Amino acid sequence: MIWHPFRNRRQAPTIRALYGAIVAQARNVVFYKDYAVPDTVNGRFDMIVLHLSLFLDRSEAGDQALRAAGQEVFDLFCAELDGHVREQGTGDLQVPKEMRRFAGAFYGRRAAYREALAGYGNHALESALLRNIYGRSGAPDANAARLAGYVRAAAERLAGQDDFAGGRVAWPDPAATAVAALSAPAASQP
Repeated sequence: MIWHPFRNRRQAPTIRALYGAIVAQARNVVFYKDYAVPDTVNGRFDMIVLHLSLFLDRSEAGDQALRAAGQEVFDLFCAELDGHVREQGTGDLQVPKEMRRFAGAFYGRRAAYREALAGYGNHALESALLRNIYGRSGAPDANAARLAGYVRAAAERLAGQDDFAGGRVAWPDPAATAVAALSAPAASQP
């Protein structure tokens, strides 16, 4: 995606609302309490990347206006990230290097989630989440299985949403999804 600093400013409130909906969902306390996502700077960044990836996949499958909105949401994410990097005291000469590092993390995670969602079953998705969200490798555990169930539900819910006017994003309730995943039989079949 390419950054365009001179986009139509009339859409700015909707773009900010869409980005706000992504960040708010990523920061939902249920993920950190019931899904055991690490409540750290990296854990919160990874959850924003996960939700942003889901939204961008949906926007790229939409019409031209939704694709443009997805690009603007991504641009806002990059601008916010740049601002956070600078707030942490990173010098002007180091900011591009840090942004490249974040871009590599973003695109790597997004590709892993997209590929895993395109596959059958949740094993690949659980493995990608275990590696990227939980920072571990090996056999996926119950937390990765619950999160994979949520991610599938979110992708399906977004696929069915055609109207993003006003910046509304219809995310599934992670608390209800966690309970459903716990009661489902063997969710991690290959």
